[in-house]
Amino acid sequence: MDTSGLQVLYANLVSDLAVDLEQREVLGAWAEQAPREVWLLRPGDILVTPVPVGEAFLEYACALTGVPRRSVTVITLPGGFVSADGRAPLRAAVDAVRGASAGRPVAAVLPTALDTAAVGLARGLGATVTPYTSAEAAEAALDVTRLLNTKAGFRRTARALGMRLPDGRVCRRAEVAGVVKELLGSHERVVVKPDRSAGGHGLLFLSSADAPWAGDELAPVGGTEGLWVVEEEIDVARSVSVQLETGPEGPRTLFTGEMRTVEGCFTGYLSPLPAAAAECAPTLESWGRALGGFLAEHGYAGPFSIDAMVSADGGLHAGESNVRRTATTTPQAMVTRLAARAAVATGATSGAVDPTWATGRLRAPEPYSFEEAVDRLRTGRIAFDPARGEGIVLYAGTPTDGLTWRYAAIAVDRDGVARYEEQLRSSWAPERPTAR
Repeated sequence: MDTSGLQVLYANLVSDLAVDLEQREVLGAWAEQAPREVWLLRPGDILVTPVPVGEAFLEYACALTGVPRRSVTVITLPGGFVSADGRAPLRAAVDAVRGASAGRPVAAVLPTALDTAAVGLARGLGATVTPYTSAEAAEAALDVTRLLNTKAGFRRTARALGMRLPDGRVCRRAEVAGVVKELLGSHERVVVKPDRSAGGHGLLFLSSADAPWAGDELAPVGGTEGLWVVEEEIDVARSVSVQLETGPEGPRTLFTGEMRTVEGCFTGYLSPLPAAAAECAPTLESWGRALGGFLAEHGYAGPFSIDAMVSADGGLHAGESNVRRTATTTPQAMVTRLAARAAVATGATSGAVDPTWATGRLRAPEPYSFEEAVDRLRTGRIAFDPARGEGIVLYAGTPTDGLTWRYAAIAVDRDGVARYEEQLRSSWAPERPTAR
């Protein structure tokens, strides 16, 4: 990555790369996570976000990363994130960045996802798209990026690369009910997935014990010709992933971890993989390298991941790929950055720069402001301590409801992470009324 010159962080979670633009409610929920991108800011950078970033959170993040608050600019631009053909949103984004840069040339655009809007913004600013050498090179990778962010595209590519997949079929909306009936003839349970989906949106779980299914519960995505995947539901013991980056020099593994899920929906992450899942790591990483080689051959450069399932009998099944910055990419970059600062401050060895970490969500007993939430962490002595390189970080700012907080727990090992998470849950538990 080119780290010289002004960089524009483009938090384009509002993108058609993973879900239809018509799904405004889903896109709006994802956009709420955009403030986490502040952890990538360097002095002089500009962040373009679809939702406001609270000043208290911005100052908190800058203090932990050592970036002077006044050196960075945040532009809130709800209408500047469209991957369709409209040019007006891109013009607004280009004009806003030019105004904020005050004549300084923009070196690169770092998007959350490589889509047409990211390429258009880079072109409008006369910049590259990180980590490509030009906006044209990034544009050449749009087709493979879109392909591997679909369930059908991943199944076809993964099968060709030798990955083990759940038994399943790709079909059109009108065919889903028939395919469900067919697969339930040989499997006790199946899962129905929209071709483009993330975070568990639109998943449907069906059982052979249920009444015959007529197909009337499908999420309204994709239109009449939209693709769906129907596959056997794996008896999942663990959900795991490998995160990599690729480019002209080939793929490189960044980290592995275990996903925390509820009914197929992502709720958090633990890295590195626990010992109980370590046996699957070589296969998981080999699949990642194979996919990374395929992506690089087709011009893609940047981060990607493979999500997989470890079945109750120990088998590993590939689930999907995410060719973009995922819900774990930025938290991991944050953890690495904070650990490196702590190591420098304490004179620790380089081994201390690779801590164990987890992300999760916790519901507070009542709405808090960001300052109040941080004060509670400090009062409980669990707030991230730069001197020790561990503790709890509120990495995504104030939730819209003031209640459901996204946090990261950082420690030297898994036991330390577990202790911090338990202390967080205990300290934020609703207070019981005193008996009279």
